Amino acid sequence: MKNLEQLDLSKNNLEGLLPNCLGNLTSLQLLNISRNQFTGNIVFSPLSNQISLEFLSLSNNHFEFPLSFKSFSNHSKLKFFMCDNSTLVEDQAGFQNFIPKFQLLSFSLSYSTSKALNADVPNFLYNQYDLRTLDLSNNNFSGMFPSWLLENNTSLEALHLEQNSFVGPLKLPNHPNPNMNVIDISNNNIQGQVPRNMCLVLPNLSVLRMAMNGLTGSIPSCFGNLSSLLLIDLSDNRFSIVKLEQLKSSWYVGLSNNNLGGQISPSIFNSSSLRHLYLDGNKFTGRVLNFQPTNGIYLASLDISNNQFSGILPTWMGNFSNQMKAIDFSRNHFYGPLPRDFCKLDYLEYLDLSENNLSGSLPSCFNPPSIKHVHLSKNQLSGPLTKAFYNSSSLVTLDIADNNLMGPISNSIGNLSALSILLLRANLFAGELPTQLCLLENLTIFDVSRNQLSGPLPRCLGNFSLKENLEKAGGTGQETFVIMPRWQMSYETGLLVGKINDAESHFEDINIEETVEITTKRRSDGYKGNILNFMTGFDLSSNSFSGQIPLEMGKLSELHALNLSHNNLTGYIPATFSNLKQIESLDLSYNNLNGVIPSQLIVLNNLAVFSVAHHNLLGETPERKYQFGTFDESSYEGNSFLCGPPLQKKCGEEESPTQPMPTDEREDDGFIDMDVFYVSFGVCYIIVVLTIAAVLYINLFWRRRWFHFIEDCIDTCYCFLVINFRKFSNFRRS
Repeated sequence: MKNLEQLDLSKNNLEGLLPNCLGNLTSLQLLNISRNQFTGNIVFSPLSNQISLEFLSLSNNHFEFPLSFKSFSNHSKLKFFMCDNSTLVEDQAGFQNFIPKFQLLSFSLSYSTSKALNADVPNFLYNQYDLRTLDLSNNNFSGMFPSWLLENNTSLEALHLEQNSFVGPLKLPNHPNPNMNVIDISNNNIQGQVPRNMCLVLPNLSVLRMAMNGLTGSIPSCFGNLSSLLLIDLSDNRFSIVKLEQLKSSWYVGLSNNNLGGQISPSIFNSSSLRHLYLDGNKFTGRVLNFQPTNGIYLASLDISNNQFSGILPTWMGNFSNQMKAIDFSRNHFYGPLPRDFCKLDYLEYLDLSENNLSGSLPSCFNPPSIKHVHLSKNQLSGPLTKAFYNSSSLVTLDIADNNLMGPISNSIGNLSALSILLLRANLFAGELPTQLCLLENLTIFDVSRNQLSGPLPRCLGNFSLKENLEKAGGTGQETFVIMPRWQMSYETGLLVGKINDAESHFEDINIEETVEITTKRRSDGYKGNILNFMTGFDLSSNSFSGQIPLEMGKLSELHALNLSHNNLTGYIPATFSNLKQIESLDLSYNNLNGVIPSQLIVLNNLAVFSVAHHNLLGETPERKYQFGTFDESSYEGNSFLCGPPLQKKCGEEESPTQPMPTDEREDDGFIDMDVFYVSFGVCYIIVVLTIAAVLYINLFWRRRWFHFIEDCIDTCYCFLVINFRKFSNFRRS
């Protein structure tokens, strides 16, 4: 196939070295072998002979690239070069620098790993002057911010330098670049102020990302004059001054985690352009005033959490019923009831009002059909748990912990078929756990600790599969703007045509990262992101649950944390707990358990926290091997009849356990069931008495003999008492 001009082998599972016969394809203009399993150092590949290449994509394989990229020194026609997810290695001595013959239009080297001593930007880029798109993101390149890239490439349209280690101030060239659409330099170490001439040098910016740096001072007010600026993200910096009203013409504004303060005007929300506003983690104060939104307002997500706002919640939120997807007002000083206007938010997917001073009951009308995540914890909400949320079949997270909610847990909770995280901790809930909880097939995190619940633990609690749930990590609500360069082969001329100036612009969803506070290993931690997807835990501590621990709970092989402490549980520790292969924290302390500690538990190799303190346990502690060799005396304290290390009490022969080891079959706690004994004895006694009475009533002879026998007994007892009483009196006189 020596006349072959296009070869696309992408997105297969091809592996090994590139075959040498590829070097015979001297007419090849387009080669795409991305997303395979090819290996080897690119220096020794046959690609050096393919000097007719215009488009080359080697991304997402296992290639090694020398930092100089000298292997492509003869590719004078090369315009598009993609080698993402590769490994950078050192060049041989004397080959670090070269002047390439090609002038690239697009170069992408993102997510590479480096075995090289020098992790600076590849030197050949110093001699590139026609770049339209450049992506060096997620490489940990170091050194000063490469301002020369902007100086040399006056036609640059998209520059991606995020997730590196560039330092120094942000410097821009003096000449304007009207072609620049996208700049992303987030997550570096760039410091200083934003250049005052940015709006003049880059007048047509659409996307500006400078988050997670060390930028200070004020946010230039001229950004409000850039009519093309759709997305601006300056989060996680140290900005202290901003005029929010001048940014409301943008589609997305991210100013999270800065030092911004003062009050905000409601006019910022009254914009026909603004859809996503993130002001969380700042020092804003005052009230969020009510206003009447005008037509054409499409605010979709609003995050003002972790500030110092106060007052009642604004009721104007209900006016965004057709577009509002995410609301986060947590960690402020809002008070008063939840507005019933929130019931109009039919498209709401994420609601976080936690850590405020909200009071009153939950509106029963609040049942958004699209809601996925609800956080109302650490407020002063009271009253019974109404029917709020109970018709929201898409609900994944329900967090109403640390309030004053009361009453029983409604049976209708079984309607929440998608529920994966249920946090009812530290309320006043009473009654028994409804068995309808077991209908929640996706439940993986369940916390009802510090309530007033009672009754037995449902056996069906052991039926949960605890499977991984990717929905737990977040819900939609944010979106971003990206520009993707397009290329195609002209079938009429057979030439590669790059559509850089006709770059495709589109919006993609970004998930809001969920954070859930769970108590495990005797401490409270926040789990988020991918870790939350795999986290599982049941906490039923500090209630009044009674009865035996269901053997079925040993089926929860994927459970990471189980806390049943501070209840009134009785019976044995189930030997089936040895099947909890993933358990990391097991707390059974402060109950009324008896029997011995099952020796089978020593196979729990992931166990980091274990407590059976303050019970009526007896016998020897488990053998000190594997994880059980790490537990100290506090894990077993408060059990008078336990012996063996790490306890001070030694085990003797007379202290050997007299009770049998608990097995997977539940047996009676005593020799006989005393309740059955009492009932049986009473019934038998009544039958005997009635039988005797019936016989005496029917048979005259036996009746006379019975009364005669009774009279003889009475006379005998009387004589015995009189005679012995006289003897006792004479003895005292003498």
